[in-house]
Amino acid sequence: MKPSRPYLLRALYEWMLDNDLTPHVVVNAEWEDVVVPTQFVEDGQIVLNIIPSAVRDFIIGDDVLSFNARFGGVPMDVYIPLGAVIAVYARENAAGMGFGMEPGAELYDANEPQPPEPEVTEPPKKKGPMLKVVK
Repeated sequence: MKPSRPYLLRALYEWMLDNDLTPHVVVNAEWEDVVVPTQFVEDGQIVLNIIPSAVRDFIIGDDVLSFNARFGGVPMDVYIPLGAVIAVYARENAAGMGFGMEPGAELYDANEPQPPEPEVTEPPKKKGPMLKVVK
């Protein structure tokens, strides 16, 4: 089953815009492959304003959220794997959703250490027949 996060993120984003709210996204800035302005990261997280007037080339794909924005007057391409998205909320009233328990969220656990696969060993082979014919 496909993860529900991109669908929920797109729906909440559109809902906020339809209600004249300012969508913000909370990102785990320490997630692998995240590209965000590091000077604004606090406690390993960053909050980004994603209202259309603040971003360009905005895309919520099935695996990534990306856009271009200016930070301190300097343009930057932002790249956020959807596993790094912690929450989306409206600035005006904090309406939104935190992520992590939605269907398919376990597929985003790429940054979590995986337990080693157990070694598969064959059982020892016994010599001779295992069944005995009785008459």
